[in-house]
Amino acid sequence: MNYFVTGTDTGVGKTLVSCALLHCFAAQGKRVVGMKPIAAGCNADEQNEDVLQLRAAGNMAVGYGQINPYLFLQAIAPHIAAQRAGVIIQFSRIVESYQELAAQADVVIVEGVGGFRVPLNAQQDSADLVQELGLPIILVVGIRLGCLNHALLTVEAITARGLTLAGWVANIVEPDMPMCEENIAALQQRIDAPLLGVVPYMTQPDAHVEAGQLDLNCLLLASTP
Repeated sequence: MNYFVTGTDTGVGKTLVSCALLHCFAAQGKRVVGMKPIAAGCNADEQNEDVLQLRAAGNMAVGYGQINPYLFLQAIAPHIAAQRAGVIIQFSRIVESYQELAAQADVVIVEGVGGFRVPLNAQQDSADLVQELGLPIILVVGIRLGCLNHALLTVEAITARGLTLAGWVANIVEPDMPMCEENIAALQQRIDAPLLGVVPYMTQPDAHVEAGQLDLNCLLLASTP
């Protein structure tokens, strides 16, 4: 019941989908919590907006630092942000926080940073973190020009790591994307995992609205051994 949400790129709607998943599971009466192990970019209160949204979408009382072990001020690549802060991102710290959350919740949704292969330290990247956590993946595909290549390369990378792609979400991020339905159909034909939902373009994205676009039955079936 725990999942890692990754994306084909940054800015494709990972937080939106993660929050929608939390709302869906919470509606089933489950104890849910979101986690963003690494976040880069802070508001005036030195907190990350994605983390705040995940925290609000959950229904458990958890500390900010518990769901976000690593926070960096600048919205730049995490390994560069860590270097500038004199910090080394340690997977052991992330795993410890995740296990604490998993022991309390029925569902933990872990949102990655950037895309699937974003470097996190000198030797490891986001794909290594997913392997360390041992979680099935939900892939958010930003439907825009170039999405076919980005999505299929990401799926190929997930498969090469021996990881489980539980499903994917098509998030339309461009209002006038040409041949939108045809692009989604092309991905359905080529991705060996269920399409969990198509999120329409929204000028003001709303995770509650998006939750209604997702099919959890499809997701749970795909995640069953």
